[in-house]
Amino acid sequence: MSKVVVITGASGGVGRATAREFARRGDRVALLARGQSGLDHAAADVRAEGGEALAIQVDVADHHAVSAAAQRVMYDLGPIDVWVNDAFSGVFAPVTDIEPEEFRRVIEVSYLGYVYGTKAALKQMIPRDTGVIVQVGSALAYRGIPLQSAYCAAKHAIQGFHESLRCELLHDKSNVRVTMVQLPAVNTPQFGWVLSRLPRRAQPVPPIYQPEVAARAIVHAADHPKRRERWVGASTVATLLGDKVIPGLLDHYLARSGYASQQTGAPRDPDQPVNLWKPADERTDQGAHGTFDEQAHPRSTQQWLSRHRGLIAGGALVAAAAGIVLGRS
Repeated sequence: MSKVVVITGASGGVGRATAREFARRGDRVALLARGQSGLDHAAADVRAEGGEALAIQVDVADHHAVSAAAQRVMYDLGPIDVWVNDAFSGVFAPVTDIEPEEFRRVIEVSYLGYVYGTKAALKQMIPRDTGVIVQVGSALAYRGIPLQSAYCAAKHAIQGFHESLRCELLHDKSNVRVTMVQLPAVNTPQFGWVLSRLPRRAQPVPPIYQPEVAARAIVHAADHPKRRERWVGASTVATLLGDKVIPGLLDHYLARSGYASQQTGAPRDPDQPVNLWKPADERTDQGAHGTFDEQAHPRSTQQWLSRHRGLIAGGALVAAAAGIVLGRS
């Protein structure tokens, strides 16, 4: 039986790939994002994969708009079964070069957008005592890195919010489930449209994974939400944590390597689009992939092991090697 799925940030990147993954099962997918061209193409993708699409232009920083979008989904597609929070924005710059208004905007989109989406989903799910909310997180929810202070702060906040909510649902003996999918570096268009004040072009910190890897993990988490967290792949930071590097030494390591590892050798295009205040895909579709296809991995061994219960011990070993603990409810 098909499900009603809502995805924020669905017009590009991981959200776009996730929409296609749900559509392949014949699900009814509501696509929430700001850019109209990206939304139109994402809806066409969903229909091409066999799903039913509902595109809603919305800024997740507006809680009234998010609530209204959830109501429209219920009226047009039916009660919401799965809500995936994925919309985010960020700024690539040192703290001293980020304006207060930019910090506020990142937090409003990348953290409060998750809060508003979660509350809109809970409003429908709690009375029915069923439903799954997937928070798309990051390895940076546990370890901040230089040049992404606003984004790291938002991911840390989501982690704390998720843990608090999960405890409350357990206390109420609710059958509504919440889970997180913690992502490594992913080849998405964000590196070409994020606000950047770096001298060179921004890039994800290797190893890099394709957005379809994240999408498969998100869909699997929605189907099997009892696990508290799922990690898609090991990051450099997580690997260092797994090796039990003393925090102070990790700070020094990131101080030395964190700037170069987040920039290519090419100068930043001063005219590149910026999606912090306005969508970068309003008139031009950006798709799911960024410009790092040659470096990006199409699969994650860690993800595969963790998905197969018969090999869960092996998955835990791989996770432990990356400084990861797979929790269970």
